[in-house]
Amino acid sequence: MVLSKVEKQEIISSFRLSNNDTGSAEVQIAVLTHRINGLIEHLKLHRNDQSSRRGLLKLVGRRRRLLAYLNHKDYDGYKTILGRLGLRK
Repeated sequence: MVLSKVEKQEIISSFRLSNNDTGSAEVQIAVLTHRINGLIEHLKLHRNDQSSRRGLLKLVGRRRRLLAYLNHKDYDGYKTILGRLGLRK
């Protein structure tokens, strides 16, 4: 569920737009997607963990808002990030 520093750096390095980029919408979406996938796996084992389920829903909402922002601002980047992360929209 929690990203290690190494995992997060790998995600940032693969999705960043420039050498100093750590907070662009693409990077944030990729990090959130990795956290969401971890929570989904956790909830498959622990079905009654309601606090983790609530956290998952908050992360999904945050990712959805970032995707809507990216769609409005840079449609080509939006389509690229959806393809790279395997998200449907």
